Amino acid sequence: MARDERATLLEVHQALSEEQFQSLKFLLEGRVPAGLLHPASRPELCRILLQRFPGNSLRVTAGILRQLGRLDLIERFQLPLEEQIPEETPWEPNGDTPKVRGDPTSGCRPGGIPAPLVNPRRLTEKDLMQVAQRLGKEWQEVGILHLGLERSRLEQIQEENPGNPVLWNFEMLREWRRRERHEATVSQLRSCLEPARLDPAILDFLQSLQGD
Repeated sequence: MARDERATLLEVHQALSEEQFQSLKFLLEGRVPAGLLHPASRPELCRILLQRFPGNSLRVTAGILRQLGRLDLIERFQLPLEEQIPEETPWEPNGDTPKVRGDPTSGCRPGGIPAPLVNPRRLTEKDLMQVAQRLGKEWQEVGILHLGLERSRLEQIQEENPGNPVLWNFEMLREWRRRERHEATVSQLRSCLEPARLDPAILDFLQSLQGD
């Protein structure tokens, strides 16, 4: 039996933790103006989605839930899924085979030695969010010492996403992925994070992705 679209949306939003609700809004920014999203409560976000995606709001929400790893909610509310759209892969124009750059600032190994590509699987938005949810308070230390990012960029990320540590972590990882381009693989990130003082569950999670 078909459920009322607005009621279903509201139930889905209420099933999310506050951090996950904020992450949902963050991941909608490419489709909905940030000025509408940031102050929106759960009922207000339902109204925005119904207005901007008439007849398709549940499908859009399901796509974001998949990025957040909340497949349980997709199944519980029987949400329709969008077709999987391959994530953009910024290949170099002069060839299809990714090459390890000679730039000494690339990768994350001391001395510019690139980490070996054990598995060329690139990191998806969902992967990055799941890592972000596991990172602790030392995210700036991780970003500067182990991912090679600038402190000023990390402070900018924090200012743009006030009060949401998961989004700080997520945006930091996206910044690293943008810089590494086609070298931003699961094995590369694991090699970067191995020396860091992190929850071992993060490395275990990345190890599990290498086996996919």
